[in-house]
Amino acid sequence: SMLRDLSELMKEATKEVHEQAENTPFMKNFQKGQVSLHEFKMVTASLYFIYSALEEEIEHNKNNPVYAPVYFPSELHRKAALEKDLEYFYGSNWKEEIPCPEATQKYVERLHYVGRKHPELLVAHAYTRYLGDLSGGQVLKKIAQKALQLPSTGEGLAFFTFDGVSNATKFKQLYRSRMNALEMDVATKKRVLEEAKKAFLLNIHVFEALQELVSKSQENGHPVQLKEELRTRNTNKSYEHGPVPGKERTNTRQTEMLSNTPLIRWILALSFVVTTVAVGLFAM
Repeated sequence: SMLRDLSELMKEATKEVHEQAENTPFMKNFQKGQVSLHEFKMVTASLYFIYSALEEEIEHNKNNPVYAPVYFPSELHRKAALEKDLEYFYGSNWKEEIPCPEATQKYVERLHYVGRKHPELLVAHAYTRYLGDLSGGQVLKKIAQKALQLPSTGEGLAFFTFDGVSNATKFKQLYRSRMNALEMDVATKKRVLEEAKKAFLLNIHVFEALQELVSKSQENGHPVQLKEELRTRNTNKSYEHGPVPGKERTNTRQTEMLSNTPLIRWILALSFVVTTVAVGLFAM
């Protein structure tokens, strides 16, 4: 069975983890638009740290034959897009504002370890993330845009926009064919498959940690309506690149420590964003 294409093996190996995520109620909640601006910003921040690490290691290995065939920076890389989104949401000093939970840091550490010590496993992380982004990203973009009343011009949603990919279906076919052509013995294939499962688990751990932060926040605060958070953000909407430093972030800090929605919706919607991006490859 290990003689089959790597993309097929990877889909099969991660099937159980995918089904566990798929059978939870958070997907339905998110599809109903039950997502707050605060949680979306936290998701975007964690994604920034994850993709920064992933793409740093990809750049280190872009000429390495174990990764070079699937090196598509202009088509896939997300760091620059996430920087745009974070500037829109947090303002020009966004790097000083965004949180990096311990679970996110562990994910980052794993990516650096793989990239520097076992670059042949890097394809597992790249495949599960990027093809997931392409598969599930457009659906998520529309849901988030509507639920958060984001501009129709795309501000805050650059992460989901792949300007370098004109046809997602054809590009994913190209990517899979390149990945399947990587020279890899049976033992290495097995290690790549295990790493793909680890990638899913790392994502789950990130959102378990965020769930804990949400729980603590609600214990120390009171619910705040989504309209108030949107009102605070829209006060500075006239600025071309999003909120500016100063009063907006001060007000946002005061409101964002409070939960915008009931805890269960907060948690489930939060989990949906990145988990769906991660498992979206199954929709190919």
